Amino acid sequence: MSAQIGSLAPKIKVSEWVQGKPIDTTQEKGNVVVVEVFQVNCPGCFLYGLPQIIDLFRRHREDPLTIFGLATAFEDYDKNTLDNLRLLLSTGEVIGETLRALREYGQLRPGNKLPYSIPFPVAMDLVVKETFPVTDSSIRDFIESNVEGYRSYSERDKLDIFERVRQYLNTKKYSAKTFEEFSLRGTPSTIIIDRNGRLRDTVFGATSDLEKVIQNLIQE
Repeated sequence: MSAQIGSLAPKIKVSEWVQGKPIDTTQEKGNVVVVEVFQVNCPGCFLYGLPQIIDLFRRHREDPLTIFGLATAFEDYDKNTLDNLRLLLSTGEVIGETLRALREYGQLRPGNKLPYSIPFPVAMDLVVKETFPVTDSSIRDFIESNVEGYRSYSERDKLDIFERVRQYLNTKKYSAKTFEEFSLRGTPSTIIIDRNGRLRDTVFGATSDLEKVIQNLIQE
């Protein structure tokens, strides 16, 4: 079952805490929880998503707010790995498309390193190898969870979506459990949980409204 907005948020599924003390989101009642979901091989995560969350973290240190990062992998499985996450957090070194984009924008320190450090805890999503065959039923389940308004599409469009999802699932080698349970659309994404432990929103991409949303939740 997918996590539902307004319902109690399920515990974030983690394979390993790579930086900082482990955080159990189900035990953070009284605090607003912000989980910044990124991929190591994601330029937008390092140009926009993470800097925004780092700024939020630094400005709300004294507030009832818990922030941590969650590296995931829904593509580029050879680059979005636990080893590359460890490399990033221990040395600041970036790889792949992240390296290319930061170099292009003049935002690399010597040694292909980030110009900033990540100051909050970071974990790796629970990423497991796919073992189940792709069936019509699994395709329909995926569509229902990820394609908004699918039932209102024309029959021709439904067939097209069905076949595209079949092709995607047939090439999908791994399943990122938190990414999928929260029905995230890509990275960077932000999971927002209120002080009562309820899932309030999942946001795809960096947004100028995030500061206001968090402030309002802190004051509830």
